[in-house]
Amino acid sequence: MKKISLLLICFLIISYAKAQERAITTGVPFLLVAADARAAGLADQGVATSADAFSQQWNPAKYAFSEDKQGLSISYTPYLTDLANDISLGQLTYYNKINDKSAFAGSFRYFGFGDIELRTTGDPNEAARIVSPNEFALDGSYSLKLSEKFSMAVAGRYIRSNLKIASEDVDASAAGSFAVDVAGFYQSEEIAYTDFNGRWRAGFNMQNLGPKISYDNDDISANFLPANLRLGGGFDFILDDYNKVNLSVEFTKLLVPTPPGPGTPVDANGDGDFTDPGDISQEQANTINYNNYNDIGWVEGIFKSFTDAPDGFSEELKEVTYSVSGEYMYQDAFAVRAGYFHESPEKGARQFFSLGAGFKYNIVKIDVSYLFSTSKVKNPLENTLRFSLTFNFGDKYETY
Repeated sequence: MKKISLLLICFLIISYAKAQERAITTGVPFLLVAADARAAGLADQGVATSADAFSQQWNPAKYAFSEDKQGLSISYTPYLTDLANDISLGQLTYYNKINDKSAFAGSFRYFGFGDIELRTTGDPNEAARIVSPNEFALDGSYSLKLSEKFSMAVAGRYIRSNLKIASEDVDASAAGSFAVDVAGFYQSEEIAYTDFNGRWRAGFNMQNLGPKISYDNDDISANFLPANLRLGGGFDFILDDYNKVNLSVEFTKLLVPTPPGPGTPVDANGDGDFTDPGDISQEQANTINYNNYNDIGWVEGIFKSFTDAPDGFSEELKEVTYSVSGEYMYQDAFAVRAGYFHESPEKGARQFFSLGAGFKYNIVKIDVSYLFSTSKVKNPLENTLRFSLTFNFGDKYETY
């Protein structure tokens, strides 16, 4: 791999190649990337879609409605393919239904930055030092049906980020944190309408609720985790025994405070010189705002995230992303998917269409997806095929 600045890579991943004035950035943003091809084909949706092996990332409460007793999934997503060929996100997930009302699941998500060559001089003959920054998350969840139509789940997550590069003066210890998810899922019984049958679904998930993550063990350099609230709903059009169409919509908001704008300088005596006692220069005012923002705790930040946008409610609405999607399934063996995702140009500018397909044979299922960016800001997943492989086995839950 060519020599690449780690700072550049982090910048691209966190801000998607464009820094808006009040775009919200967090630590470990890989937790927000769709790791499986089914959700990616549905424009990063999963909180209210039907249960599958990938539910751990989107809504673990769906596992209580799974039709298979056990499932194992493996996903692979190349990342920033225009920049390098060895940056990728991988995920391994396993779930097991204890009975027809409850299930547990675990997953391991790994984000590798590839090998980076480091040299202290510009001499091309100098032996390079190879480093391989990486991040990972280890999850566990438990879901339980509270009624025949509604379930809830809790999940715990350990997060480790090893991005710091060691030197003589710099400690390279990895940063770590933990988080919890609280999720719910509703699925109605099959309802007979005039020309078709149907089923309603709805879900929510409060994700990544946990302490800030810091590489220097101090509050100043600590970053918020990408805590977020997902809300979604959908409807299955069950046309006959072979054909089914699902339409769904999902809304997501980061539960992270809005970064402050520029500070307000103070010229106490109005002489235009900000060096007098009691004066506050523009640089000092910016620093005060920055320090006040860093002093916000993660719990306080969750509540402030709904009311702290400098431009009021209109800006709060811009911090909500939405996606719409459709999925056609034939005999539960072949699926075609499409979706659209939208984020405000002032808050990250991710906007894209997605396409996907799924193929199932016996206990094996293969999913693929592709993304088409519609934003002026380049998406790190453009021109990228994502793959997922699922194995479902064991008895069907109806026979328990």
